[in-house]
Amino acid sequence: MGYVTYGMCVGLTMVMAVLTAPFCAGVTDPRDVMALNSLYISLNFPPLEKWLSFGGDPCGDSWQGVFCVFSNVTEIRLTGMNLGGVLADTLGDLESVINIDLSNNHIGGSIPSNLPVTVRNFSLSGNQLTGSIPESLSRLTQLLDLSLNNNHLNGGIPDAFHQFTGLINFDLSANNLTGQLPPSTRNLSSLYSLHLQNNKLSGTLNVLEDLHLIDLNIENNLFSGPIPEKLLSIPNFRKDGNPFNTTVIALPPTAIPPSIAPAPTFQAPGDQADAPSAFEMTNSAKAKRFWTTKRVIWVALSAAAILCALGCSLFMWRYCKTRRVNGDAEKNTGTYKGPGEKPNYKNSPLQPSGQVEEVSKGPVVKSQDGHGVDSRRMVSSPRPQDEKLPLPPLPLPLVEKVTVKPLAPAEVTRRSSPSTNAISSSVSVFTIASLQQYTNSFSEGNFIGEGLLGGVYKAELPGGKLLAVKKLSNTVSQRQTDEEFLELASTISRLRHGNIVELIGYCNEHGQHLLVYDYGGNCTLHDLLHSDEEAHKKFSWNIRIRVALGAARALQYLQEVCEPPIVHGNFKSSNILLDEKLIVRVSDCGLAPLLFSGSTNELSEGLLTAHGSGAPEFESGSYSCQSDVYSLGVVMLELLTGRKPYDRSRPRGEQSLVRWAIPRLHDIDALSRMVDPSLDGAYLAKSLSRFADIISRCVQWEPGFRPPMSEIVQDLLCMI
Repeated sequence: MGYVTYGMCVGLTMVMAVLTAPFCAGVTDPRDVMALNSLYISLNFPPLEKWLSFGGDPCGDSWQGVFCVFSNVTEIRLTGMNLGGVLADTLGDLESVINIDLSNNHIGGSIPSNLPVTVRNFSLSGNQLTGSIPESLSRLTQLLDLSLNNNHLNGGIPDAFHQFTGLINFDLSANNLTGQLPPSTRNLSSLYSLHLQNNKLSGTLNVLEDLHLIDLNIENNLFSGPIPEKLLSIPNFRKDGNPFNTTVIALPPTAIPPSIAPAPTFQAPGDQADAPSAFEMTNSAKAKRFWTTKRVIWVALSAAAILCALGCSLFMWRYCKTRRVNGDAEKNTGTYKGPGEKPNYKNSPLQPSGQVEEVSKGPVVKSQDGHGVDSRRMVSSPRPQDEKLPLPPLPLPLVEKVTVKPLAPAEVTRRSSPSTNAISSSVSVFTIASLQQYTNSFSEGNFIGEGLLGGVYKAELPGGKLLAVKKLSNTVSQRQTDEEFLELASTISRLRHGNIVELIGYCNEHGQHLLVYDYGGNCTLHDLLHSDEEAHKKFSWNIRIRVALGAARALQYLQEVCEPPIVHGNFKSSNILLDEKLIVRVSDCGLAPLLFSGSTNELSEGLLTAHGSGAPEFESGSYSCQSDVYSLGVVMLELLTGRKPYDRSRPRGEQSLVRWAIPRLHDIDALSRMVDPSLDGAYLAKSLSRFADIISRCVQWEPGFRPPMSEIVQDLLCMI
């Protein structure tokens, strides 16, 4: 009996060994194995090579379309495999997957709510998916590419994009989606391509106007209202098949002053005051639409002036007109002294109040033809200062968007010529007095640091918001005229990317030029690597790769999205800011004209010797986008080794980081010895080798041999 029992135990043990063999012998993470088993079952057991419904080793046995890094599944690529069934809810259990491409199959059902939060490229296009887009999409904050086009999805687009700052391509075309674009769409700061064609989407396109789109397709929808002016400048904008209200778009180019356009007489003549209504009842229907109260008064005054001229001598007529113009101007501004002198608003009561600057330029005066008679009735702004001045040819809402001090000339340029470089309406104009108040008179306690262009000070607004004020040195300021500085501020104001410090405003007073930025972070990468030993020890390998990726994305935006491409010119670890979550914000973007406006030899020593991050071609006076690629390679070397780009305290052969490191990048043993000791070996050898390879390509001596930024970004993405 004992032998029988023993035999049964041995038999059961052998059976269990056979059943559990796929798990014991495999190298794949068991959670990934179970997730792929479930996916295989939900897809109705398709004929995929080596796939199993139970157990197996996807990484070790190289399952068809499955790609791994060590024991983790990082990519599923099964496009055009004639797959059916539905998607399993366990898809979200894949904790390391980066790319999922199941496009051009026959997969039905709805999109599961449990999706992998690590996915960056997700394509389900060309299937038979139904239902709505799940709200849980909001958790996929690392997405770069999302394609759900050519399905049967319905319902609205969820308001789930509040943290989607990295999404580049978004395709929802050829579905049955309805409703308006969600408000969080405006947060897609990195979005380049958006395809929404062939749906039933409605509403306006206002949430898209501040995005940096290159490709926008909204054809065959139900969008209405005016098309935002900024969208018309998108290189590839397709909009046919929508009931847009083109009459609204046609209003700005007309000769009607902006404050008259929304007047009640334009939309409901019967609701006007008694006097204009009585006048309009004697005219035709067309005249009712044209003759507003303001126009009638203007014409009446002109006719009175003509009658006066006919009844008086030329001398008396000129005398009367001079008195009339002087009286009106003095009543409104206190400075308009005669018909031959333009109003000087700099000395008017408006200037100290900080509302409008330099309004005395030609377009402002010319728009009123020298008449200030109707200005009090034409102005609709509640501000008393505006009510005393002739209204410039500028739509009032644009002025009100500026939070601190509207810049009238910039806004006039923006309206009159959309192609010119107008400063963004969200950028504020500060006074020296206000910045002194916010920085405690630029005290040492608010001093952040000194750069090649000047000092940086921390500023705190009354509400508690922190800003960083870059006070350009006198030498730098003297190289630029005020017009050149405003053009520079205009360029910087249009840079909008999650990894670039945003320009909040500027100051141009008393010959001083200051740029006011969002407070990008608590420390710089240079400080974290070379000054803060405690934080340096916690700076893990994965975090370093993410920092390199954030910096690379910023340069990719400047070089491949901005048109024309923008050279940074001073890319180094001290210009890479890190917030409390160690998210990268690159500073000094767009300031290259200031760096190169003086003598190149004067700055070359600062860039090459003091910092060691400048490309070798800088010595010959040339600098390009590829030079920034070289500087990125130097920053990555800092992340790899923990060393400074140029360190005089080290032996002579090790002072220049690049020259010391290049011979060691492809020697496995030497590479391991040059890694930052604070990492204490907590990294994968394969990851280290890939990182070194990217660095080696970036620091090539010849600029033409260095890779494009998009290639570097993709290589770094594959390492995460």
